[in-house]
Amino acid sequence: MGSRMFRLLLLGIFMRVFMDEDIRICYNCNHFDGYKCHGGMKTCWKFNVLRTNRTCTTENYYYNDRITGVYLFRYAKLSCQPCEEGMFQVFHDLLRETFCCTDKDHCNDGLNNIDFSVVKKPDDYK
Repeated sequence: MGSRMFRLLLLGIFMRVFMDEDIRICYNCNHFDGYKCHGGMKTCWKFNVLRTNRTCTTENYYYNDRITGVYLFRYAKLSCQPCEEGMFQVFHDLLRETFCCTDKDHCNDGLNNIDFSVVKKPDDYK
């Protein structure tokens, strides 16, 4: 019984020391459509020690509309993987934009996309 209490005490000390600043908690979702996560929103964590591994990652996928010639938002992937910001053309009509955030926990909520707009009701125009 004594060794079990000692382990719980060490676990409590470890959680207190590392949870404040040294662990980054991010969202994890394979298909986020801009409003909800299909398949369930989960969380993941990583140690916030190395400069190259501090980020939460959001990968926005866009498809090319052949009629208008613009890329439209399709879905996003949220993860704890190491991040390199930028854009990459996956296929001829699919574009991936990677967004990295380091400012706070749960910063990759999928809503940091500039293509989202607020739908206004007719009463808002008066």
